[in-house]
Amino acid sequence: MDSAKENTRLLSLDVFRGMTIAGMVLVNNPGTWSAIYSPLKHAEWHAVTPTDYIFPFFLFIVGVAIPLALGKRVENGTVTKDIYFKILRRAGVIFLLGLFLAAFPYFNFSTLRIPGVLQRIAVCYLVASVLFLHFDWKKLSIISVFLLLIYWALMTLINVPGCEITTIDDKACNAAAYLDRVILTENHIWKQAKVFDPEGILSTIPAIVTAISGILTGIWLKKDKTDYEKVCGLFFFGVAALAIGWTWNFFFPLNKSLWTSSYVVYTSGLALCFLGFCYWLVDIKDYRKWAKPFVIFGVNALALFVGSGLMAKIMGLIKFGGADGKEISLQSWIFKTFFLSIAAPVNASLMFAICFILFWLFLMWLLYRKKIYIKI
Repeated sequence: MDSAKENTRLLSLDVFRGMTIAGMVLVNNPGTWSAIYSPLKHAEWHAVTPTDYIFPFFLFIVGVAIPLALGKRVENGTVTKDIYFKILRRAGVIFLLGLFLAAFPYFNFSTLRIPGVLQRIAVCYLVASVLFLHFDWKKLSIISVFLLLIYWALMTLINVPGCEITTIDDKACNAAAYLDRVILTENHIWKQAKVFDPEGILSTIPAIVTAISGILTGIWLKKDKTDYEKVCGLFFFGVAALAIGWTWNFFFPLNKSLWTSSYVVYTSGLALCFLGFCYWLVDIKDYRKWAKPFVIFGVNALALFVGSGLMAKIMGLIKFGGADGKEISLQSWIFKTFFLSIAAPVNASLMFAICFILFWLFLMWLLYRKKIYIKI
């Protein structure tokens, strides 16, 4: 069966999306942030952990879906103003949802963090979609290389005012951090960092390339080739990108917070290999039973992300008196009462996160069984 034919849903992409969003929710909801296994943490600065693969994987998947959804319009020359309006509307809704999550529940706009995960997805989707409507794969490839090289130059050659030495080894004295502080000010960037935002303005440029790498993958999957030719191509380009990204790392280190050019190429290579494996296993070999939970997550990924984010915040807001007379949040009470009492802190923290995602699997299953897919 050729699962990439027009109007045929690519189940492996739903599986990949579901695994990615499940991983995102899992790492965002430990029982306690003070006890987490190292692979479930972001790298402090340079280098990457498995957790650092999740966000670029999701942007890559967003890119893959673009030619699958819009490709026929482009091929038939039926791109109209209505398409641009739909793209803009979807990007706007995703961006506003991100702002809503950041503002909830106090809606203090004077200190609202403007960048964020959904906000970056919205911008990357908007720009990548418009580029896809106007350029073929060759021009998109050239644009990607150009943007990655420009970002490399901006981050390594521009001197930052007020810094004796400009270096990406410093969280404050690099061009991306400086631009965030100047344009967004310290009131509207990530409070934990104070001097930079991991989803900031300048670093969104290479993040757009991550989405474009997904577009190039989607274009490849739509080609008139056999399934085995397609999966071999995914692995070939994936391994090549891994090698290039790893080599570039020695000159421009892998860094998720800065979304460095080497990080883009390296994680795109990993995403290609991962999608290739899912494509081979699910769409070619037809091994699908194991993947059902991830399909359930994948078809309602946005609902899962927003709903779980709101639930986590609400559980932190609901407070009552603890055994020692001090107020304790509902989340902390559940963690200490049911998990910390039966396991060491790091294991209890992981158990809480797993139960949290299983609870949401049940909720998403309720939607799935009634064929309710929340889309925008």
